[in-house]
Amino acid sequence: MTIVASVVITAAVVLGFLVLAELQIDTGRNTVDSQLRTYVTQIEQSGHNGRWPAPLPASALDASATAQVLDASGHVLAASRTLAGMPAVYLLHAGTTQAVRQKAADGVVPSEVQVVATRTTVAGRPVVIIAATSTSLLHQLTTEIAARLLFTVPIALILAGLAVWLIVGRALRPVEHIRRAVTEITSADLSRRVPEPGTPDEIGHLAHTMNDMLERLDDAARQQRRFVADASHELRTPLAAIRTTLDVGLAYPDRAPWPVIAERAVQQSARLEELINQLLLLAKADERQLAGQADEVDLAAVLRDTVAQLPEHRAEIDLRIAANLTTTGDAANLGRLFRNIIDNALRYAASRVVVSAAADGEAVKVQIDDDGPGIPAADRARVFDRFVRLDSSRERGTGTTGLGLAIAREIAVAHHGDITLLERPGGGTRAVVTLPLRR
Repeated sequence: MTIVASVVITAAVVLGFLVLAELQIDTGRNTVDSQLRTYVTQIEQSGHNGRWPAPLPASALDASATAQVLDASGHVLAASRTLAGMPAVYLLHAGTTQAVRQKAADGVVPSEVQVVATRTTVAGRPVVIIAATSTSLLHQLTTEIAARLLFTVPIALILAGLAVWLIVGRALRPVEHIRRAVTEITSADLSRRVPEPGTPDEIGHLAHTMNDMLERLDDAARQQRRFVADASHELRTPLAAIRTTLDVGLAYPDRAPWPVIAERAVQQSARLEELINQLLLLAKADERQLAGQADEVDLAAVLRDTVAQLPEHRAEIDLRIAANLTTTGDAANLGRLFRNIIDNALRYAASRVVVSAAADGEAVKVQIDDDGPGIPAADRARVFDRFVRLDSSRERGTGTTGLGLAIAREIAVAHHGDITLLERPGGGTRAVVTLPLRR
């Protein structure tokens, strides 16, 4: 970066210097040309009645300028003092505007000159007036510029490199601090953060973004560790129950009630199978695979089938479902979503659960109301976390794992929807599932 920036800066400086020098030199040439044309006009006005002064008057603007007046055949009619008695030093051939240097000019007229030649008529006689002056000063200026340029380019390159090195180094110093901090952060400890320079620039934004990323990684790692710990505990419980029951039976093989032992083992195995299925479903949720195929789903049919497949329960279910309620997604996973919420409502309902569904603008709202004890406002968001059971649902005998509502929320989010828990008017809990409506 330093080398490229230094070369670019130096090239820009040199180019600017050359452009400025060329403009200056071009201005000098234009000034000399203007002075020579003024001198030609001065000579033309001095030829009264076709008679020329000898020698021709000197230029009022350039004392070193010389001039000759030639007739149509190229003979000298008049000349300035330095060219008196000399043949033509420049000729202007017919049909051209550029004077041609002659051999007579060698040793008399410098090689570095600027010439102006003009055809005119004085007293009815065509003549050519040629004026010339030395451009040695312009040549010296060009040479001086080239010499100074050769001297200053290496210095400019070195200074530009040093300046870029210091500026870039200072600008990238926070990046090096960030790199070192990231190198020291390991998966075992994601609580550390990179230093933020506190400046509203790209590096400040980079540090802030990296800290946000580390915060998300830290949260994900904590959730993963908690999930693994909870899953291990939940899997250990039915396995321990199965092993204990079998150990008791094997200890007294002749007196053990084997049908009862087998029934308990089957119950715990079913619970273990359900827990494994739920864990696999959550793994799919973490990989964003719960939406499944984007099929058209009739929510009314899904709700009726879900209620029909529920096991026997003591509470009454009242369905109030509007027609033409469709969404896009996976019918099986949506059925699991409603089954988990309705099953949770039935578990705590005193006598009745009302399931209603209707269109609300561009969305479908499904409400599941129960007349149970309700959920405290402080716990309504927490119950959607994994392996969370409230005090009233901690009994293992119910077979709950604390994953039902967590799975329901993951399915809703995967279908671009949401679930919220509210207090039911008159007491109890109202679960509101919002899904996008497909027209």
